[in-house]
Amino acid sequence: MVMERRTVDEWMDGLDGWMNERRLSIILLQDEDQMGLTEEEIRAGVDTFMFEGHDTTASGISFILYSLACNPEHQKLCREEFKKDGKYLWRLLEWQRNFSGAIPLWYGPLACVLVVYHPDYVKAILTTSEFKKEFVYSFIQPWSAEGLLVSNGQRWFRHRRLLNPGFHYDVLKPYVKLMSNSAMTMLDKWESYARSGERLELSEHVSLMSLDSILKCAFSDKDSCQTQSGLNTYIKAVYELLSLVNLRFRTLLYYNNVIFYLSPHGFRFRKAFRITRKHTEEVIRKRKEILRQEKEQGKEQTKRHLDFLDILLLARDETQQGLSDEDICAEVDTFMVAGHDTTASSISFILYNLANHPEHQKLCREEVMQALDGKDTFEWDDLNKIPYTTMCIKESLRLYPTVPLILRSLTKTLTFPDGRSLPAGTRVSISIFGLHRNPTVWENPSVFDPLRFLPENVSKRSPHAFIPFSAGPRNCIGQNFAMNEMKVVVAQTLRRYQLIKEPDFEPLLITRLVLCSLNGIYIRLKPLNAAS
Repeated sequence: MVMERRTVDEWMDGLDGWMNERRLSIILLQDEDQMGLTEEEIRAGVDTFMFEGHDTTASGISFILYSLACNPEHQKLCREEFKKDGKYLWRLLEWQRNFSGAIPLWYGPLACVLVVYHPDYVKAILTTSEFKKEFVYSFIQPWSAEGLLVSNGQRWFRHRRLLNPGFHYDVLKPYVKLMSNSAMTMLDKWESYARSGERLELSEHVSLMSLDSILKCAFSDKDSCQTQSGLNTYIKAVYELLSLVNLRFRTLLYYNNVIFYLSPHGFRFRKAFRITRKHTEEVIRKRKEILRQEKEQGKEQTKRHLDFLDILLLARDETQQGLSDEDICAEVDTFMVAGHDTTASSISFILYNLANHPEHQKLCREEVMQALDGKDTFEWDDLNKIPYTTMCIKESLRLYPTVPLILRSLTKTLTFPDGRSLPAGTRVSISIFGLHRNPTVWENPSVFDPLRFLPENVSKRSPHAFIPFSAGPRNCIGQNFAMNEMKVVVAQTLRRYQLIKEPDFEPLLITRLVLCSLNGIYIRLKPLNAAS
């Protein structure tokens, strides 16, 4: 059989032709209400796809493949990177040794990202408002719409101002009991691992527990998704969306919107999105009716605590204008995205670190037991009674930051303290992983040492040396919520179990939406009474 020899351009033109046929068939489809597009909208859609998705993508991919063919040493490094062997973040640390504050990374012949990891550089970037989120954040946008995570400009300022009351300590206070109940449910399920001595993979269990807490705090859900015989449709859709967003992050072809949305994964994404959006809209409709009835009966805020959805529905700006239903859906979905896997990743690595360092685990347990003073559950007033445990949590966040990289595009020229400048349009990546392990900032950066966070030691460092929740005007609005949940889960776990290191296990770190481990995060458990 003789194969036809084709140039890269010919191959890409053929692919574009096939994609355009698929694209037209999609445009002619009707939605669930049997409503299609008008002829004018169809013509506009086809012409837009032809204009934006043809020569642009073909040219870019052609030159990328040509450049890799001409540079086999870089082609080899790219191939190794796609193996996802858990070494990428460590390679960044190796490269950092040769550059004092930043390194340029090239992705093909056209895309360059400046990776920064020195506090002075990080401060200059995070304290300016002259940037926009990088395009990869748009992968989340179909789900979270124009929520805080991806919005910019005046829309972001208005939403941030309206949402701030939702994270006031008076609102967060009743959440502690909900978090404690979710943690207790997870710990009950761990009894079988403690009795058998079987190793426990933390990520899956902690992720479901974190989702359980989010649902209780956001929607006042009464049922626990941890105890249901099977995950309900909404929970399955949430996990499906998270999985598909992660898949898109690590699949280069899916960076193209057209290719992704016409793929089987794109179809699954849209199906899962419709399920989550329908659920959120229904919850909002029912809650509006409840609030209306409570207001009529004069019982508002008397019989139950305010949850996140209440805050969104009741929020008003200086002109007494609230959020639209679409805005509320966007912020609820953003809360699910930003508050679920992030906290789950943090807690998993915290428990892993405590298992690996029994001397620190022992001190934390003694502190927790003293704070509980015979109680079974952790309460709001106990949060400030565990300073050493809090230092251990922060040290774990230093070594294993939940979001190891932040991407930005500059909209104006930025000048660093050393006089160097970056022009508008430059892509920058803040390597929080590299910053937190920068040897010019941290002594023995790979050593787990909670005493780094004693007040006298913290005062000697730049405030931008440790940024697990980012910093500046766009820092994480839910950081107090997250820290409270970490404290509660760690305290409840240490009260009940001794955490034991899994021999010869090391997590293979990869960057997805959050920091993950390719090979899981394993520890072993022993019931505390048996351990003592």
